[in-house]
Amino acid sequence: MTPSSPEPRAGLLGAARVRELADRLGVRPTKQWGQNFVVDANTVRRIVRAAEVAPDDTVLEVGPGLGSLTLALLEPGCRVAAVEVDPVLASALPGTVAELAPAAADRLTVVQADALRLEELPQPPTALVANLPYNVSVPVVLHLLQTFPSIRRVLVMVQLEVAERLAAPPGSRTYGVPSVKAAWYGQVRLAGRVPRSVFWPVPNVDSGLVSLERGDPPATTADREQVFAVVDAAFAQRRKTVRSALSGLAGGGPAAEAALLAAGVDPRSRGEQLDVAAFAAIAEALAGEARVTT
Repeated sequence: MTPSSPEPRAGLLGAARVRELADRLGVRPTKQWGQNFVVDANTVRRIVRAAEVAPDDTVLEVGPGLGSLTLALLEPGCRVAAVEVDPVLASALPGTVAELAPAAADRLTVVQADALRLEELPQPPTALVANLPYNVSVPVVLHLLQTFPSIRRVLVMVQLEVAERLAAPPGSRTYGVPSVKAAWYGQVRLAGRVPRSVFWPVPNVDSGLVSLERGDPPATTADREQVFAVVDAAFAQRRKTVRSALSGLAGGGPAAEAALLAAGVDPRSRGEQLDVAAFAAIAEALAGEARVTT
């Protein structure tokens, strides 16, 4: 269905209903909060199917906006904790759900907050499902995965370029910092593409769906902060070898080379060739070098 298609059956929002709600609330999508509202019922149902949410799930939704995806998430019977930074939209969402899906209203909790500063929820979420603002999508995903270890599955809609970066394997053109950091938390894959025509206003780019299944991080004595510091340094100047890129972090080229050799990594490698386990091994070796020299 496109934005000009007939309205969906009662319970979900289509293009006309989205605009009606926005007019009633005096809302106009803003670039400040990266707002692009989904106006296609088929798209939100597709997201919910791909997320595989079940009645026993508590779904964390970021940026529910006018409620298009929220209503679809409530259909399978799960609980939804919707985190919305816009106070007008946050206050209006319970009324929209009560009007269109009254039987599901008691399964919705709305939290008016910035997702990047979110530290707690009434119930531990088991899944993260969201149409994320393009400008903060990667930081939001990484922050929520770190903050809520209870999240086992992620299905987010983001700018297609960002989706490809998150799901990129080592050695690919788009592999970089987001790819490695997401892989720390689990198995990531590109779950599909979404045309720009399903949004209001229509963005300048297409979107992609990213799926993540939570897994254990690589076995290492290094902590997440140490590993991520190595990742950031390795990709700060992509054309450099990891020996050169990590020299500042290690305290010099010889120390970087020693740590790389101890980790089983060729010092002539480049960051885009290494997987998350290699970065964890490097961080562990660097931490060991630091203990030896102090």
